[in-house]
Amino acid sequence: MSQNLIIIAGLGLFCFAALAFVLLAPTEQDKAKKRLGSLKAAGSGGRRGVSAANTEAQNKERRKKLAESLAHIEDKTKNLKKKKRLSMEQMLEQAGLSVKKEHFYLASLVLALIFGLVGLLSGQQLWVTGLLLVIGGLGFPRWVVNFLRKKRQKKFVDEFSNAIDVIVRGVKSGLPVNECLKIIAREAPRPVCDEFHILTEGLRVGLSLEQALERMHERMPVQEVNFFGIVLLIQQQTGGNLAEALGNLGNVLRGRKLMEGKIKALSAEAKASAYIIGSLPFLVMGAVQLASPDYLTPLFTTSTGNFVLIGAGMWMCTGIFVMNKMMQIKV
Repeated sequence: MSQNLIIIAGLGLFCFAALAFVLLAPTEQDKAKKRLGSLKAAGSGGRRGVSAANTEAQNKERRKKLAESLAHIEDKTKNLKKKKRLSMEQMLEQAGLSVKKEHFYLASLVLALIFGLVGLLSGQQLWVTGLLLVIGGLGFPRWVVNFLRKKRQKKFVDEFSNAIDVIVRGVKSGLPVNECLKIIAREAPRPVCDEFHILTEGLRVGLSLEQALERMHERMPVQEVNFFGIVLLIQQQTGGNLAEALGNLGNVLRGRKLMEGKIKALSAEAKASAYIIGSLPFLVMGAVQLASPDYLTPLFTTSTGNFVLIGAGMWMCTGIFVMNKMMQIKV
C-alpha cells in the first residue's frame, strides 16, 4: 500500500512539473522580443558611442577653428598697432570733419598768419613772434582735430553698449544680423549711426564682414569696436549663440564704463591739485605784474631772462606731461 502511495505521489509531482513547464516556459514570441530588446540596447549603446565620438570631434574642430580665428585676429591687431602714425585724412575722418586735407592746410596757414600778426601788433620780440607762427600753423589746428577726435570717440563709446543691446534683442526675436545693423544705422544717435551706416553700406556693395569691421576699427580706433569685431568674426567662423555672446560683451562694456567712472572720481582730487599747481605761476606772475610792473621786465627784455623763461616753461611742460600720464589709467 505504501508503494502504491509513493508511485501515485511521484506521478502527481511529475504531472505538476510538466504542467508548470508548459505554462511558464517562454514562447518563441517572448524569445524574439528578448532578442529584439537586446539588439536595441546594443544599438543604442553603439549610437551613444558614435554620438559621443562625433560630439568630441566637433568640439575639437570648433576649438581648432576658434584658435585659428583668435591667432588671425591677434596678428591683425598687431599690424594695426604698428601703424600708429595717422595721416591727416584719417585724423580728419576720425574727427568727423568733412574737410579735405588741402583745406585744412590752408586754414592752418591762415591761423599762423593771424597768430604772427597778433605777436607783431603786441610788440613782441622776433623769436616770440616766430613761436606764435609755429603754434598757429602746427600746434593749434592739430590740437583742435585731436580734441574733436577724442570727443567723438567718447560719444561713440557711451552709446555703443546700447547699440549692442539692439542687436541682442533683434537676434533673439529672429532678425538677421544685417537687419539689426541697419536698424542701428537708422535710429542710433550720432556718431554711432554714422559708423554703422558706413558698415552696412560696405556690406551692401560686396565687402566681407571681416573687411567692413576692419575699416570700422580704422575709422573708430577704440577697444570696444575691436571687441565687437572679434565676437562677430568668431561667431561667424565657429558658430554659437550670438545673442548670448553679444549680451556678455554689452555687460563687459558697461563694466568698463563703470570702472572708468570710478577712476575719474578717485582721480578728481589729483586733477584739481594739478590744475591749481599748473596755474600758480601764471597767477603769481599776473599779481606781481599788477603790483610792480617793472619787477618782471628783465625776464622779457634781457637774454638771461629769456633763457630763464624758456627753462621754466620747459620744466613746467615736463611736469604737466608727467602728471597727465600718472592720472591716465587704462581699463
